[in-house]
Amino acid sequence: MRLIINGFPEEVPEHSTVADIIDGNQEFEVHMIAELNHRFVHQNDYTTTVLKEGDILELIHAAFGG
Repeated sequence: MRLIINGFPEEVPEHSTVADIIDGNQEFEVHMIAELNHRFVHQNDYTTTVLKEGDILELIHAAFGG
């Protein structure tokens, strides 16, 4: 199935979850935010949020500074 992940088209297995993508891309970080189709996904929902063809997933790493 084809998704847009961080602005780039990618092929992923059917029934993949947000957690699968994070694990597969080694993206996990405590302060990371996941956004699916322009909506925030709570960290508790990563394993139960199943992705669909054409979804747009953004994995955003917060940048702290001052």
